[in-house]
Amino acid sequence: MTDARSMVRCHAPVTLAGHAARFAAHPPSAMRSTLRIVSLVVSTLLPGLFHASASAQTGAYPVKTIRLVVPFPPGAGTDAIARIVAQKLSESMRAAVIVDNRVGAGGAIGAAEVAKANPDGYTLLFVASPFTTVAAASKDAGYDPIRQFTAVAPIASGPLAFVVAPDLPVTTMREFLTYARANPGKLNYGSAGPGSVNHLALELLKVRTGADIVHVPYKGIAPATQDLLSGQIQAMTASIPATLPYLAQNRLRVLAVTGPRRSALLPDVPTWGEAGVANADVINYWGIVAPAGTPREIVAQLNAEVTKVLALPEVKDRLEREGAELIPGAPERLGAVIEGDLVAWRKLIAKAGLELQ
Repeated sequence: MTDARSMVRCHAPVTLAGHAARFAAHPPSAMRSTLRIVSLVVSTLLPGLFHASASAQTGAYPVKTIRLVVPFPPGAGTDAIARIVAQKLSESMRAAVIVDNRVGAGGAIGAAEVAKANPDGYTLLFVASPFTTVAAASKDAGYDPIRQFTAVAPIASGPLAFVVAPDLPVTTMREFLTYARANPGKLNYGSAGPGSVNHLALELLKVRTGADIVHVPYKGIAPATQDLLSGQIQAMTASIPATLPYLAQNRLRVLAVTGPRRSALLPDVPTWGEAGVANADVINYWGIVAPAGTPREIVAQLNAEVTKVLALPEVKDRLEREGAELIPGAPERLGAVIEGDLVAWRKLIAKAGLELQ
């Protein structure tokens, strides 16, 4: 039998193209079967390969899991909102969107990690007010909210509740301020830590009213709440949903909400402004940002998907139960909130002479 090497030697003068042409015209019977199999495989795989190649060339997104970093503990208010959005985004985009809790330093650890991530749209950060308050209050937070991030989509905003221990002899915000002025330095308020929104909100109250209240920082809002319940401290601000069970049990008393409008969850509770505290509105916000340099096309696609998700009745209902008011819009809307918040808190810190690390 003539092997392949002898075939080459016998037909050495023939060009490779000519040899191939004759082989294709009169293939051996065994090879005809092989060629039919190869033809079938190619005809089956080629469209898929072409589609994959076209997807790569057109920058199809997403083609893998999207990681949404939440810099707060599982079960916290911000985490609950992030998980609602992530679930619906997964369904809408037909791609896995997983929540990854990166906890520590008031949210700074998670933010710093995302700031260094590849700007390809597959690592995103779910932000809330600490994103700007911590950066404003710290000499080196490990990230820059403006320079290292690009805004993707605003989601919601909502006020905080100003609550006091039930044994404090006040029932209104005005009575609280009168009592605080009559007892300078004797009232303590708690916060989730230096530079937290709970901390800076009360410092803003002090600047606007002249009340002398002592700050007691905690490692998170949960231990601060426990000390408020036990009477170790007398006041603090907290998310409205977190306070509702204690209000229902008369274990805490709410005197005001910190936003410019009353909350639907506490419709009978006045705002700070209505209670006589002017120019002291404090709003918690939520949104999604990406590392700086993320392609504009991906940012636009994510923004459209988030906007679509926020229009779902079940999402609106769920977020409202978290005390959040939906604020869908362009990336620039969230960017303006972040920049404005950062500037305002830095001005407050300078005016109050706060020394924060």
